[in-house]
Amino acid sequence: MKTFWRGKFFLSGLSAIVTSILLVAPSAAQQTPAPAQPNPPANSSQTPSSSPADQSKSNADLKKQEETGTSNDRLFYALPNFLTVETKNVPPLTPGQKFKVVSRGAFDYIEFAWYAALAGISQAENSEPGFGQGAEGYGKRYGAYFADGTIENYMVGAVLPSLLRQDPRYYQLGQGGFLHRTEYAVSRVFVTRSDSGHAQFNFSEIVGSAMSAGISTYSYHPRGDRNLPNTASVWGSQVGYDTITFVVKEFWPDIRRKLGKKK
Repeated sequence: MKTFWRGKFFLSGLSAIVTSILLVAPSAAQQTPAPAQPNPPANSSQTPSSSPADQSKSNADLKKQEETGTSNDRLFYALPNFLTVETKNVPPLTPGQKFKVVSRGAFDYIEFAWYAALAGISQAENSEPGFGQGAEGYGKRYGAYFADGTIENYMVGAVLPSLLRQDPRYYQLGQGGFLHRTEYAVSRVFVTRSDSGHAQFNFSEIVGSAMSAGISTYSYHPRGDRNLPNTASVWGSQVGYDTITFVVKEFWPDIRRKLGKKK
């Protein structure tokens, strides 16, 4: 089934969340919870515990975000995290900028290795047997999985946000207790900002992921998987994975600082 590799996504996401809890929860629990905001004044990188060098780097990163509207960050120093910002003082993105930053992440070097690994796992498990085995089967799986991820990235991060004038960026809250911040991160699946800064229902995420699931399922995946239940399952998996990703994005700056201290 096509949902197999989505399951692998869930496992990696859950592992990241466990890491976040172990590293962040003790310190986050000591913070005073703050009210949730649609447009959070996040700037968690600037904390009293930061060293002067870390503070200087953080200020430089925030300044770059305020100038470009995007970041150069990577989750766990590898996965592209260019649409996450730690401050609300960023300019709105034009449609061209939305497509540019999504393209930058979708075709990042790490993505080629990521989809190659997924295709290898799928080949070993013989998921979606309609693809066959051997080099040809592996090539079909690799192309299909790369296309799946790319289509979803564009629909959720560029196409729908441009048409609906919604902001595809994740604004880190960076304040309050662990549960409060987790609740905020999960809610971003359903609540987003418009280009003008107003809170809106996240049509880009919900509708965009549904459209990408339908396009991929009914176009190039094996005929045996082209049915409505499988499409709905893939849609739910995509939304679930994006939810996990939002939680990881929320706590990644905290994890990054702790790793920096250990170094």
